[in-house]
Amino acid sequence: MRAWEKNIRRVEPYVPGEQPDSPKMIKLNTNENPYPPAPGVQAACRDFDAESLRLYPDPSCRELAHELAACYGLEDGQIFVGVGSDDVLAMAFLTFFNSDRPVLFPDITYSFYDVWADLFRIPFERPALDEEFRIRKEDYYRENGGIIFPNPNAPTSLFLPLKDVEDIVAHNQDSVVIIDEAYVDFAEESALPLLKKYENLLVVQTFSKSRSMAGMRIGFACGSPRLIQAMKDVKESYNSYTMNRTSLRLGVQAVRDKAYFRETVERIIRTREKAKERMASLGFIFPDSQANFLFVHHPEKDAGEIFSKLKEREIYVRHWDRPRISGWLRITIGTEDQMERLYEALEEILKEK
Repeated sequence: MRAWEKNIRRVEPYVPGEQPDSPKMIKLNTNENPYPPAPGVQAACRDFDAESLRLYPDPSCRELAHELAACYGLEDGQIFVGVGSDDVLAMAFLTFFNSDRPVLFPDITYSFYDVWADLFRIPFERPALDEEFRIRKEDYYRENGGIIFPNPNAPTSLFLPLKDVEDIVAHNQDSVVIIDEAYVDFAEESALPLLKKYENLLVVQTFSKSRSMAGMRIGFACGSPRLIQAMKDVKESYNSYTMNRTSLRLGVQAVRDKAYFRETVERIIRTREKAKERMASLGFIFPDSQANFLFVHHPEKDAGEIFSKLKEREIYVRHWDRPRISGWLRITIGTEDQMERLYEALEEILKEK
């Protein structure tokens, strides 16, 4: 090893879902929204002033932060905007998780958490989900340097009731608790109302799922002004101009079209509930999803085999060869037509010997 190689920071990177590019594919592996962005977003794309790209974007993201604050009944100073929720979450790790005590997150959850912890040299522990893949709130009643978990959790799709979320926050007012709500628009309720009671709570959401804008990379955090200002201070010390002008303009339009947002979310939820019936009829078992995906297991067919055979048919789902979940698949809810093609393919695969 060369001398300079000894000083390279080495981490095991996050592995994103496969991004195939085929006109015939059915892409159900990365939880994208199958429907287009809001009409206002599409109109803003057509009318965008490309000449403005010679200018830096607004580093404070004021217009988008204002729209989000108005949408969720918050103050402008309670909103932090970043390049997708991954950027927002990474900035939160860097800002708040600086204790010698371990950060806590579930053993089965979004696999970027341990990557960030390793990258930023943050100690962490992963309390195990129970046998039904549920978070045990009592596992978080102990000394820690911070807590983070998705709600609904990924890839399990399960939602932790708000009373249990509050219980975790209330037991940990000496550390920052982050609720990653990437999928919350497909679930019962957000933790945002708890911000009125707890200044140590940070709620993170994204435009990638319910707002059909994964390609624009917009995420945001909501919290007390003190938490948000701390994140802004770290951001300004790292990279002031994180959000580009196009994302900011289109993000504003996405937030303004509330009717389209509700219509699309409800459409996906209806398809999800039908998918539960169809998957059950095929012999799959799964938790009661409140996300835009199902987490499924077939007791008589290997998950890896199903994954491979679907891929041969250009139908992409997600599979992890990891302890406890190697027998499971995560399937994004697509359009009705896409889901019908999935069911037909699964029927064929399950009949094969």
